[in-house]
Amino acid sequence: MPPSFFDSTSSEVPSRLVISFANDPSASLGASLLNHDRGDQSEIYLPSFCSISKLMEGDTVARQHGVKAGDFIIAVNDHSFRRFPSKYDSKDMQDLTVHSNGDIASNDLYGETQETCANFQQGEGYAKTLGKIKEIKSANDPHNPLILTLERYGWNSRENAWHRFLAARDGDVILAKKMMEENEKWRKSTFPLNLKREGLQKILRSRAISEIDLDHADRPPTVYVDFSKLQALEEGVSSKDVVDAFVVFTELLLARSENPRIPKTCQFIDLSETYISSGFRVSILKQIYSVFEPNYPETLEKMIMYPVSSFVRRTSSVLLSFVNSKTRNKFIITDDLDVVCRELGWDKNEVEACGGVTAFMHSHEKTSDSLFL
Repeated sequence: MPPSFFDSTSSEVPSRLVISFANDPSASLGASLLNHDRGDQSEIYLPSFCSISKLMEGDTVARQHGVKAGDFIIAVNDHSFRRFPSKYDSKDMQDLTVHSNGDIASNDLYGETQETCANFQQGEGYAKTLGKIKEIKSANDPHNPLILTLERYGWNSRENAWHRFLAARDGDVILAKKMMEENEKWRKSTFPLNLKREGLQKILRSRAISEIDLDHADRPPTVYVDFSKLQALEEGVSSKDVVDAFVVFTELLLARSENPRIPKTCQFIDLSETYISSGFRVSILKQIYSVFEPNYPETLEKMIMYPVSSFVRRTSSVLLSFVNSKTRNKFIITDDLDVVCRELGWDKNEVEACGGVTAFMHSHEKTSDSLFL
């Protein structure tokens, strides 16, 4: 994709990763597994019956081979544990296999058959996957070491996103499928975004919408919106420019989620030197919400609006009547800096030393020069 265009950060084609225990047959993987064989509707698009839930600390096999949370185990040696045949040719998948001395080539390792486990009863697929791993490990045969084949899917692939769409529609499968279909149409018509547009470049260069880099491993990254700057840019900047800038940063941050099955971001709306009653502000929030709610379901950890007076907080339900109740429960509307710092993990002393929230945020902006044209 040319630099002047921005494409979605979630690929539909998975990557593959092959792990051989040939160099250390007795080693453990160093990861906990997640059972995807419970008969739940959220599992219907998952490629296999278990995935990596969490990596253990230390120099483990999983870390040595680049395994990440969310990777699906789809084969053990030459035994396939797929729910259904893959619609992707392995030749089209990026090979993420990490080779070490003594390992055989990944092409030799990748011996998975195209058999599927569609006839398994509930719970049988997960049990047989673990059983095969234990069987090969117990045999401790140097001529038949344990080999795991994993696949990694994008955060918005059907495999990883379905459960979010299902949750957004309260478990209604028909409505969730319709929502996902509409999302696919939106993505095809939206991406790639033309970054050359003058209004979009004004927003990006002014950093009215930006990414905040605070390196908090226990909290999602934050999309920062400086509404004072947005209001100053009103001339020559359309609502589409604002929404597209928001989409760019949301895509970038979700792509860096530690686990693509649970991508999350926070949003911080800085209302310093702006007025909550401003029609421009509310209309822009409506525009952002109209894109975010149907196309990025269940990715919002929390949205903080600050500072907002107590009077306006009492009327916020009217001002934000266009927001559904589930999303509104994630909103924190406050004029209390202690609340902001607690929710986002900020050091209040540092915020005050910078001269306030706006200065603090700009001091932690992550520069994205590649977006400036």
